[in-house]
Amino acid sequence: MTPTFSDAGSKPRHVLCVGAAVLDTLFRVRTIPQTPGKVLPYEMLQVAEGMASSAAYAIVRLGGLASLWGAVGDDPAGQQILSELEQAGIDVGGSARVAGARSAVSTILIDDDGERLIVPFYDPRLHEHVKEVTADDLAAFNAVMVDVRWPALALKVLQAARAAGKPAILDGDVAAPRIIDMLAKHADHIIFSEPAAGSLSQIDDPAGMVPHLKTQYPQALIVVTAGERGSYWWNEETADVAHVPAFRVKTVDTLAAGDIFHGAYALAVTEGLTTNAAIRMASAAAALKCSTFGGRLGAPQRAEVSALLGEGDRTPTAAADMIAGQSI
Repeated sequence: MTPTFSDAGSKPRHVLCVGAAVLDTLFRVRTIPQTPGKVLPYEMLQVAEGMASSAAYAIVRLGGLASLWGAVGDDPAGQQILSELEQAGIDVGGSARVAGARSAVSTILIDDDGERLIVPFYDPRLHEHVKEVTADDLAAFNAVMVDVRWPALALKVLQAARAAGKPAILDGDVAAPRIIDMLAKHADHIIFSEPAAGSLSQIDDPAGMVPHLKTQYPQALIVVTAGERGSYWWNEETADVAHVPAFRVKTVDTLAAGDIFHGAYALAVTEGLTTNAAIRMASAAAALKCSTFGGRLGAPQRAEVSALLGEGDRTPTAAADMIAGQSI
């Protein structure tokens, strides 16, 4: 019988996430300013997150185990980042504290439509030293998921994962095209954001991006996420583009929605879900996140996602607030 998201089994799967660990300061504003001046927020929150970190948190919230290989500075922000992520249930023992470097920080404006403006700072000294990675180093993990923020380490992890026969998953978000291309050649699952896929393919339509990218990276399963239009992926069985619609929600905050998608997808892959089921589950998790302010703190629990997927009884959670409206 084909597994469903509710059929996790007794032993949690363990995913290694590699990449960004950032201290974000979120300001909630009515509208994002279009001209210079001063804007007064009506809510503020500081949270440790980042692409790989938020994906790891999603995995933990959904009942899996997650480890983070990231880098922070030897400063108070770095201590706060690692402490918060560890308290959230993520194993940060493999993360580095880099002497003389400043931890990554971001200032983020989030408006009443849930859209955001992000101003990040990454100190290049954080990623100057890259450890060697072998298949033996990945023995404890069922899969790896890397982002594009520490490409040198991400490349080594993808290569080692494929050598070990473990799923090697790339969060193909916006970065220099040469970096995305370098990593994509060594992944066997690539989840592109629409902007990143567009920059590589020079195609406007996400459905048209998929076959183009499949030609570029034939070894990988190709997915392109397109917000409220859902996700498009290459179905090997039909040799055509398949589509998974987005779940429609009242959007409050889209920050970290893509990261939650990637973490949920990685966990689903380790649990043996079909590609369509894994994408659908990840879409549900990301949609539920969008209904809550707070970046990665909006990552849903497994019961909430199962309820939205129709695999269990609906519970009085964010899933009960679904309305016909905007979607991720």
